[in-house]
Amino acid sequence: MNLRKYFLVSAIVISIASVTSGCSLFGGEQDTVEVAPSPVIDTAFPLHQLWHNDLSGDTKIYSLLSPDAYLNVVYAASRKGQIKAIDLTTGNTLWNIDVSTSSLFSSQSALLSGGVTVDEKYVYVGSERATLYVLEKYTGMIMWQKEAKGEILAKPILVNDNLIVSTSNGYIQCFNRDSGNELWEITTEVPTLTLRGQSTPTLAYGAIVTGDNSGHVSAYFAKDGQLIWQQRISQPKGSTEIAKLNDVDSSPVIEQGLVYSVGYNGNIVALDLSDGQIIWKKPIGSYHSLVMNQNHLFAVDQNDNIYALTKNDGTVVWKLSDLLHRQLTDPVIYHDYIVVGDYEGYLYLIDSNTGNITAKTQVNSSGLLSKPLVVDNDLIIQAKNGDIYAYGLK
Repeated sequence: MNLRKYFLVSAIVISIASVTSGCSLFGGEQDTVEVAPSPVIDTAFPLHQLWHNDLSGDTKIYSLLSPDAYLNVVYAASRKGQIKAIDLTTGNTLWNIDVSTSSLFSSQSALLSGGVTVDEKYVYVGSERATLYVLEKYTGMIMWQKEAKGEILAKPILVNDNLIVSTSNGYIQCFNRDSGNELWEITTEVPTLTLRGQSTPTLAYGAIVTGDNSGHVSAYFAKDGQLIWQQRISQPKGSTEIAKLNDVDSSPVIEQGLVYSVGYNGNIVALDLSDGQIIWKKPIGSYHSLVMNQNHLFAVDQNDNIYALTKNDGTVVWKLSDLLHRQLTDPVIYHDYIVVGDYEGYLYLIDSNTGNITAKTQVNSSGLLSKPLVVDNDLIIQAKNGDIYAYGLK
């Protein structure tokens, strides 16, 4: 049976749907959860909107498209195929192109999905149609485009002059960023059913470290893709297909020789970067990426509890449970705050020392799914309807 996988989350019901040739995998199985109301916060929001720029989006699609920035320019994309360069200071559009295809009789959405990455030369973005686009940074002109081995759901990353992409069907491919020539590829195990997402690799000391769909964190040499080590951090368990999901969709965080990662239905772990051995683990599962400051590691679990943990042994410092099942974004650190958004479009500022929600505001009623972007003193947010917002301290 050839299955396509989607992880669908609604405001009230969390379910897994499998699209097959006329057969159902679960027979209507559903887990119903109660969504916490957005907390009432009396404190004035300490940020103000600097600008707003329109992009087209699709509020009915689970998409983690997120912007990137280089120097004083923000680069963002919409699912349909619109890609923009936006002045960070003013919010004005510097260039705007559309990579969707159209003819006299039809048009086809580009289905951009992998998030935007930018360096000193190019802008990179992938699609669900397995197409990788590379654009000239100053004009938006397409330098080259190439078919990958599968859907590109994670942001591409740069390693020197090479571009590395991960696909939903388990490939990791490396291309020369100037020519598009493929340099190497590797395959990873993909179970029958997985979450709708992909780990973005992290670069460290000539290696890339990434999660996969079968519960592993692995390190590979960036120059040739050879495996250095592999460690399982999430194990299939339970009697239902949902309970057996064990993807590692988070992007690893690396600091002082340790790799921090987390798996769905698994653990938060600290691994030795040199050999992948587990230094400590905590039974907290998630598909969200971790963030850290000087003192603590912060995690949003798969039920939307938020934790602060010590980096040396994983001791829980505080836990916030006021936002349960509100479909939070990945967290970011902005000054002394942990920042997350939710499905109703609220943005929350959480005191990183105490775990208290100090302020909130509704950015866009279409909802927030993608991770906010911190650029200098600004916070850049892309809503589900595609619109881009910049916020700064008052």
